Amino acid sequence: MLKLKIVSPERIEFDGEVVSVLVPGSQGEFEILNDHAPIISTLNQGAVVYGLPKGEKVRLEILGGFVEVQQNVVSLCVEVN
Repeated sequence: MLKLKIVSPERIEFDGEVVSVLVPGSQGEFEILNDHAPIISTLNQGAVVYGLPKGEKVRLEILGGFVEVQQNVVSLCVEVN
């Protein structure tokens, strides 16, 4: 299980547990799963899609930002519409 925190300048968009996170990286879209290697990457405009434990998928459109992954904690600092 991953701990995901998505923060925008206005508010905390999401803070909770997820099973996967798909992000629009600057070098292309990539998916973060449990035990992903540590990474810091810029994000382009596009959709962040995260899977909740009950099987639901949530989509958040972003204008850009950053993602950091470390020890199953995924932190996104994004700008939303």
